[in-house]
Amino acid sequence: MAMDALPKLLSSRDWLMADGATGTNLFNMGLSAGEPPEFWNIDKPDNIRTLYRSAVEAGSDIFLTNSFGGNAARLKLHNAQGRVGELNRVAASLGREIADAAGRLVVVAGSVGPTGEIFKPMGNLTHAMAVEIFHEQAEGLKEGGADVLWVETMSAFEEYAAAAEAAALAGMPWCGTMSFDTAGRTMMGITSASMATKVESLPNPPLAFGANCGVGASDLMRTVLGFEAAGTQRPIIAKGNAGIPKYHEGHIHYDGTPALMAEYAVLARDAGVRIIGGCCGTMPEHLKAMRHALETRPRGPVPTVELIQAELGAFSSVSDGTGDTSGDPKRERRGRRS
Repeated sequence: MAMDALPKLLSSRDWLMADGATGTNLFNMGLSAGEPPEFWNIDKPDNIRTLYRSAVEAGSDIFLTNSFGGNAARLKLHNAQGRVGELNRVAASLGREIADAAGRLVVVAGSVGPTGEIFKPMGNLTHAMAVEIFHEQAEGLKEGGADVLWVETMSAFEEYAAAAEAAALAGMPWCGTMSFDTAGRTMMGITSASMATKVESLPNPPLAFGANCGVGASDLMRTVLGFEAAGTQRPIIAKGNAGIPKYHEGHIHYDGTPALMAEYAVLARDAGVRIIGGCCGTMPEHLKAMRHALETRPRGPVPTVELIQAELGAFSSVSDGTGDTSGDPKRERRGRRS
């Protein structure tokens, strides 16, 4: 474990390439729907080694561990809440093995996904409970040799902040992304501009922050432009899905080609993104095309929304969520009291 691995790479390179999908790749290896992928860390370690190795061989500088749902709240659904330490430790130690054999500096990022619970007053989750859940997972990933914690696919900033506190308790550097999948906002209403501001107010801000998953690569790029417009100086992460999910013969299939993802990677780099990867549907062949494009295509100007749509397809919503009040609760207009 080298806690300075990511800062070292960020200081020496203009861009870094992250990995692709975990779930999509594991489903292609035979993971069945409803089966926790984390169980494979113990039951099918060679499959997990293959997952990690394929990302490294495709050119990834950073890959995420198979631990996205490895917190007690998620594992409780499978009566496995007592296995948090073991499943996360092994997820990271298998990653350490692959990274150390890479022959170059590769960062093992301990994936930390949402708890699946909702915060009070709408749900039962408290800040203290969330910190405890994430801290337990963080300690397992640290013990297994993860270089950095990678908080991802968050929709509530309260949960993001709890994960930040857990990283501090574990003494681990961290990065964190949110998913802007609801008309340019996260499911809980956070905009790109709001996230860029809130990240700076954390007592333990991330090494890098950004967006992952969401709708498609074009939507994700529009969110990235929102971070940039907010004037952030912090390194930005973009991990977009390989196109849009389509249901085909009983399977979810993503329609993004390697060529589309290569275009997305170049646009992300030109927009100033420092860490570029893929999310759902992104396979090793997509990553290879992305790496090749990043290395061979000259840097261009910051892309416009028009260019993004022309290259990556239409946005899923008219607005990027910023400055848009259409999704806000309606307030009754009252006359002023005299």
